[in-house]
Parts: sequence; C-alpha cells; structure tokens
Amino acid sequence: MIRLASGLLSISLILIASTAASVWFLESWLDRPGPLLEPLVIVLKSGTGVQSIASHLAGVDAIDNPLFFALAVVTKNKYGPLQAGEYSFPERVNPRTILATLTSGSTLVHKLTIPEGLTRSEIMEIVQNTAALSGEINAVPKEGRLLPETYHFSRGDTRESMVTRMEAAMQDALQTLWSERLPNLPYSSPNEALVMASIIEEETGRASERARVAAVFVNRLRLDMLLQSDPTILYGITAGNGKLGRPLTRTDLRISSPYNTYRYIGLPPGPITNPGKAAIAAALRPSVTNELYFVADGNGGHRFARTLTEHNRNVARFRRSNQKTIECSVC
Repeated sequence: MIRLASGLLSISLILIASTAASVWFLESWLDRPGPLLEPLVIVLKSGTGVQSIASHLAGVDAIDNPLFFALAVVTKNKYGPLQAGEYSFPERVNPRTILATLTSGSTLVHKLTIPEGLTRSEIMEIVQNTAALSGEINAVPKEGRLLPETYHFSRGDTRESMVTRMEAAMQDALQTLWSERLPNLPYSSPNEALVMASIIEEETGRASERARVAAVFVNRLRLDMLLQSDPTILYGITAGNGKLGRPLTRTDLRISSPYNTYRYIGLPPGPITNPGKAAIAAALRPSVTNELYFVADGNGGHRFARTLTEHNRNVARFRRSNQKTIECSVC
C-alpha cells in the first residue's frame, strides 16, 4: 500500500508539473512577438468558428500556431467571444494582443468626408462608391438636408444608415444655429435659412466673406429686390444633377424656373446645395452693412458695393485689370 501510494503521488506530481509547464509555455507563447512582418488588416465574418479564425490568422502569418491560439481562446480568454469585424494589427504583434483585440470589438475605423457645397446627387455618388459600406440607399433626402462633415464608421455599416446620420446631423446643426440667430431676420422658418445658406455656400469659398455675402442677400430680401444669384440659375437648369458644362448666358437668365432669382423676388423654393455649418451660421448671423452688390475679383474674393454706380465701377475696373469677363453676382 505504501508503494502504491508513493507511485500515485509521483504520477500526480508529474501531471501537476506537466500541467504547470504547459500553462507556462502557453502564457509564454501568448506574449512572444508574432511572425507578422508588416501591418495587417483582416476581416472576420460573422459566424466564423474559433478554429477557422485560428487557421486564417496562421495563414496570413499573424500567428505561428493555430492550435495554441484556439487553446488560448478556450482556456485563457478573459474578455468574451471573438467578434466579427475588420481589424488592424501592427507588425510582430503578439498572440495575446490579437486575442484581446478580437474580443474587444475595436474594429478598424473608416472616415467618410463630405465637402461643403455638394448636391445630394453628388453626395449619394460618394456614399455609393464607398466600398467599406454595405447595402443600397433606399430613400434619398431632399436637397440641402445632408450635413457636410467627416463621418466615422466601421466596415459593414450600411449606406442607408450613413445617409440617415447625415440627415440627422443637418437637422441638429440647423436647429442649434437657428436658436442662436440674430433677431428680425427675413426668414419665416429654419428651412428658409437653409435655402439662404446654400446660396451663400455657392457664392463664396472664403470664410471671411460669408457673413458679408449673407448681409447683401438679407438686405435685398428686406427691400424686395431680386437676389440675382447665378448659382440659383444653374440649379434651376441642372436640378443638381451634374455640371452645366458651359458659362451662363443671358438666355439662361430668362428661364421660367422658381429658382431663377433674376426673375422672381425672394428665396427659391428649396436649397441649391448642402451647406456646411459655417454657411448656415452666416445666414443666421449676417454682417450689419448696407451693401447690396458684390462682384468676383478674379482671385477668389469679392468686391462689395452699396450703390449700383459703385458696383458698376467695380465691375469695369476688374474687367479692365483682368482683361476678361468677371463673374458678376447681384449685378
């Protein structure tokens, strides 16, 4: 009996030592730099099993032993199940970091930037061509209802959800800026301010000019003057679908369109583009001036005037100095 007990004790000690050695070896392997020689991006599909994930990681040289990784998932995973998604790993990443990352759901973040001044058609094209998004766009919002911004998303997010986010962001921005507007502006609703902002967005790309351009149009609204904005004519012709591809003509200025601000007093019936926050803020907090005219100076800026006589002098001066026809708004 003593010999049997001694034998069993020896076997137990061997098993304990062997188990301890295995645990130590696995722990050591988890912290060992992996074989990955350059940064790697992988995509794990939903429903993929542990063994398949381990084999895939080994196949792309992220780990050197899929069996150890699968064993670690089962015995050493303190974080939860592996999660589907797109992940980025640096070179020589160790298996423990891979395991922690795949269970954290810290997927790779993508960015989608929508510039100011695009029409909804142009924005839809950008969203449609963003490969990391999925699905189709079922409903396109009205013109002007999408906020130009940089949006972060994960691979597999839907195009429909991205468009919904843009629409919600515009609504939030418009409501916030509307609450901060100056008193006695000639707008009956936030939508009218949005229409004005879209015109400002198209008329100038200079931040320092936005509030001044807004003042010119606000002054004209108050006096029941025609806005005479070339970009509204362009929108009336193209409906925001592509570029006109030629300069405006005098015939264009006579078209019968509610967007023709050379024929109809007041704001057009809707936005002509999707303005950014700065243009909306300018529409709601215009400069205090008595200016009624501006003309492009050929260098990205504008020359402003209070009277038609002064404005005509500005137009003539810049035509002579540039030896070409200068774009003229509110002429």
